[in-house]
Amino acid sequence: MARIEHAEIFLVPLMPKVKRIDAIQSFVCQETILVRLTDTDGATGTGYAYTIGTGGSSVVALLNDHLLPCVIGRDADMIEAIWHDLLFHTHATSVGAITSLALAAVDTSLWDLRARRQSLPLYKLAGGAKSRVPAYTTEGGWLHLSEGALIEDALRAREEGFFGVKMKIGKPHVSEDVARVGALRGALGNAFEVMVDCNQAFTAGDAIRRAHALKDFDLAWIEEPLSADDLSGHARLVAMTSIPVAVGESLYSAGQFKDYMQADACSIVQVDCARIGGITPWLKVAHMADAYNIPVAPHFLMELHVSLACAVPNGRWVEYIPQLDEITQSRLVIADGYAIAPETAGLGIEWDWAAIKAKTILTQSVRNAA
Repeated sequence: MARIEHAEIFLVPLMPKVKRIDAIQSFVCQETILVRLTDTDGATGTGYAYTIGTGGSSVVALLNDHLLPCVIGRDADMIEAIWHDLLFHTHATSVGAITSLALAAVDTSLWDLRARRQSLPLYKLAGGAKSRVPAYTTEGGWLHLSEGALIEDALRAREEGFFGVKMKIGKPHVSEDVARVGALRGALGNAFEVMVDCNQAFTAGDAIRRAHALKDFDLAWIEEPLSADDLSGHARLVAMTSIPVAVGESLYSAGQFKDYMQADACSIVQVDCARIGGITPWLKVAHMADAYNIPVAPHFLMELHVSLACAVPNGRWVEYIPQLDEITQSRLVIADGYAIAPETAGLGIEWDWAAIKAKTILTQSVRNAA
């Protein structure tokens, strides 16, 4: 029985490849928090989480001061027990983003360690429902872009084989959003998926109005139309529009997803592995969604989510936003529009440790005192 002997934390800032602006914010920097665990047999597992510009040092502090000391000496295969023990240990700060991100960094490293020790790729270890999933791209759909730039990028994405594109909405007047979505749909025709993302910009009344105005464009979904804590507003919107309503990137517990599903307040689940607290709760949410006959289209983290979306039967999409290229030697493989689950053991991410150490701005190490 191998036990965790050593834990390392690395905080690595990564700048976006393109300018990213939505209705409420700019994506300033991906603060990538990596955790590398080493067990008594010398095997290692690496996991990670992220912020979009603030809070990374707080996640590192929570890991170093409170979570990783509780992991040292534990049986590395007791992933479920470790996750629940860490959650209870931080119950005064749960449910919340900082705690969930810290839990995710630990949990994904444990799953990576287990998969590597068993010589299995994550998508098989976690379920093995399929080996590929359709991909769509968000990188060319940011709110500040002109109609011409939106169309140019979308046409290029279609030529490259993607099955869909996502664009941001939330211009000051509904007519502006209608014009932009209409121009994109007109350029692409009907046989290509278009998703729109509101980034929680609207009230329930505004969201209902926008959905009504966009109803003729055959949208794949309208994403995060309201504040994530407005459950009743989402339920009202679902009842009043034919456009599927997608939520999840700003939900931080399986219980929150349960409430949305029970209230018929979502049509698509976009559970984010980092923000839900890791692979362990991600799989619970995905299987719960399957029981409700709801598809899963995870938010961001394509290098990790491709394997998770392939692990479950209701994994419907992977979102293409490249962000780890500077610190990895592997790349997400897309063939004929499908994101392909890596067959290598572990998470399927080949980290470039020389690049990671060169870019690290904060590091911590926790060892077994014995």
